[in-house]
Amino acid sequence: MIVINEAHVRRVLTAYSWYYHRSRTHLGLEKDTPDRRPVSERSTGPIVAIPEVGGLHHRYERRAA
Repeated sequence: MIVINEAHVRRVLTAYSWYYHRSRTHLGLEKDTPDRRPVSERSTGPIVAIPEVGGLHHRYERRAA
């Protein structure tokens, strides 16, 4: 990623911080996130990828069918 200016690096770091606390799993937390997230049922629908941090990472969740 090429950083354009100070405002851009702040946006990127804010997005990564949000991703790190709400989407990225941690082995020390038994593969959960620091901000707890709900566990979806297996039969609720297909899994979709949601791009985060400008598409550098993805979060996967089930969508209602």
